[in-house]
Amino acid sequence: MSKTETGHSINVANFESLISCVVGYGKTYNPTNEFIKLSTLQSTLAGAKASIKAVNTAQAEFSSAIAAREVAFSPLSKLATRIINALKATSSTQQVDEAAMSLVRKIHGERASQKLTEEEKKALNDSGKEVKEISASQMGYDNRLENFNKLISLLSAIPQYTPNEEDLKVSALTTHYNNLYTLNQNVINSATALSNARIARNNILYIEDSGLLNAAGSVKLYIKSIYGATSPEFKHVSKIAFRGNGVN
Repeated sequence: MSKTETGHSINVANFESLISCVVGYGKTYNPTNEFIKLSTLQSTLAGAKASIKAVNTAQAEFSSAIAAREVAFSPLSKLATRIINALKATSSTQQVDEAAMSLVRKIHGERASQKLTEEEKKALNDSGKEVKEISASQMGYDNRLENFNKLISLLSAIPQYTPNEEDLKVSALTTHYNNLYTLNQNVINSATALSNARIARNNILYIEDSGLLNAAGSVKLYIKSIYGATSPEFKHVSKIAFRGNGVN
């Protein structure tokens, strides 16, 4: 859990400590504001705890989806190399082989040509030629999937590509692609779920006028009004720190 995520949990834990103080005051704590009555504070706490749990669950699912995708994509470069070697071992034309090799390079994340040195760039610029270099890496999962799909489509259109190896056949490659696509989509979906869970948590904790931190600030002010600014009661609750929206 990140430092920022831990901070949200600390705010909720400190809010529970503040409620414990309120309970200890007994009937003395009797605000007219519904927002800071004990029952409302306890309801806010329950919602905040649930939101923290929801984020933790979504984070775990997101991490699991990332790990599963990484494991599945890890052998893809080696598979692409086997595919191109299998193709070259047939009677396919050089043009077809080069088209397939271009896609394999992209799956590998390689440059089609050597990257220019700074001296070479300067020489070209000095001669009046514009230097344009395409980004070397296409190792993003979406890019690798797209290029793998293009490679499969190309192979399916090559009559000579009929390998005996089951995992190199177009049908097997298509199944493999569909599995990778699903795993990649799982990451995308779990990232959305995590984002939504964080938004819901932030609304409960920090939304203006009705969030947990605003409630904490109002509770402290009310305790200050009951016991006074120099009272031990207020000094105690004033030390219960909250971070965010200017509430301390």
